Amino acid sequence: MPLTSMTGFGRGSATRGGIRVDVEISSVNRKQFDARLNLPRPLAVLEARVQMLLETGISRGQISVNVRVAEARAAGQGVLHIDRQAAAAGVRALRRSAAALKLPDTLGAEVLLQLPGVLVVSDRAQDAERVWPAMRAAVQQALAALLVMRRREGMALARDLRTRLRELENIRRQVARRAPELQRVYERDLRKRVADAGLTSGRNDPQVLKELLFFADKSDVSEELVRLQSHFSHAAELMASRKPVGRPLDFLCQELFREINTVGSKSMDAGLTRLVVEFKARLEAVREQVQNVE
Repeated sequence: MPLTSMTGFGRGSATRGGIRVDVEISSVNRKQFDARLNLPRPLAVLEARVQMLLETGISRGQISVNVRVAEARAAGQGVLHIDRQAAAAGVRALRRSAAALKLPDTLGAEVLLQLPGVLVVSDRAQDAERVWPAMRAAVQQALAALLVMRRREGMALARDLRTRLRELENIRRQVARRAPELQRVYERDLRKRVADAGLTSGRNDPQVLKELLFFADKSDVSEELVRLQSHFSHAAELMASRKPVGRPLDFLCQELFREINTVGSKSMDAGLTRLVVEFKARLEAVREQVQNVE
C-alpha cells in the first residue's frame, strides 16, 4: 500500500432494525495505537468490538470515535409507559399527607404526570445487541472514509519525503567529493608551515609522514559515507513497502543523524562543516514529516 498519513477524518451512518447510528472518526499523530471511544453509557459493552474494527485498518495514531444512536422513527425517541409501582407509592404518600393536613382528596390521573419516576421513556436504542448491526456498519463506513483521507495525505507525504531524501543524498555526494581533498590540502599546509618555520623536510620525512597518517586516520569518513548510502537505500525500500513504515523510518532518521554527526566530529574543514550543518537541518525536516507517517 502507499505511504499512509496518521491524520484523517471519516463519517458514517447506518440504519438497521429501526436504529440509526452516526459515527465520526478522527485520527492524529501518536507513536502507538490509542483509541478513545465516546459511546452512550449503556453501549459501553460494545467498545471492545469497535476497537477491533479500528485495528483492522489502523496500526498507529490517536483515534477518536464519536457515536450517536437514536430510533429511526421521526418523532419521539423511545416508548412512553407508566411505572405503576411508582405511581401507587406516590398516590399513597399524597393521600396520607392530604389526610394529615385535612385536605380534600381531589387526586386525578393528571397528577401522575407530576410524580417523579412515574412517566418512563423506554429507549430501545440503548439495547447493545440491537444497536450493534447498525453501529458496525456505521463504523466500517467511517473507517473506510478515514483511510481514504489518510492514504491521500500519505501520497503527498511520500512525494515530499522523496524530494527531501534526494536533497540529503546530494549533500552526501558533496561530502564524498570533498573529503579526499582534505588530506592533500592538509599536506600542503603542513609542508608550508614547516618551510615557514625554516625547517627542511623531504618528501618522505618520517615526522611529516607520521603527522599525515595521523590526520588521514582521524579525518577518514569513508565508512560513515558508506553507511549513509546504505541508509538511503533502506529508506527507498521502506517507501515502497506495503506495510506501515513510520517507526522504521523514524529509526532510520536517527541512524542518519548518528552518521552525519560522526562526519562532523571528524571534520577539520569549514566547507565540510557547512555541508554537515545543512544535512542536519534538512534531516530535521525529514524527521518532522516522518512523525506524520503511520
